[in-house]
Amino acid sequence: QVQLVESGGGLVQAGGSLRLSCVASGINFRLADMSWYRQPPGRARELVATITRGSITDSADSVKGRFTISRDNAKNTVYLQMNSLKSEDTAVYYCRGVSVNGLSYWGTGTLVTVSS
Repeated sequence: QVQLVESGGGLVQAGGSLRLSCVASGINFRLADMSWYRQPPGRARELVATITRGSITDSADSVKGRFTISRDNAKNTVYLQMNSLKSEDTAVYYCRGVSVNGLSYWGTGTLVTVSS
């Protein structure tokens, strides 16, 4: 059974930083493409950043230069370093993994609240 477990969310002041972690189990993590999504209150879920199995990264324009996605295959973990946080970054953040055979898995999310 595949599980993705996010952690690291919380309350932070605008301008502050947080690092989210997502630990994967039951999946060949080295061959999975991993992503972070977020869902702000009352809005649709949106892609934040992606890191491929080959460690190629991409991120949404709204977070470029502030957020960094990375992975540690030895720990089956993907990270999202979030700096210079803004109130509009407030959202539930979800980890998503896509396996080598194209199956998609989601974590249950971690809440990030940025106070202005």
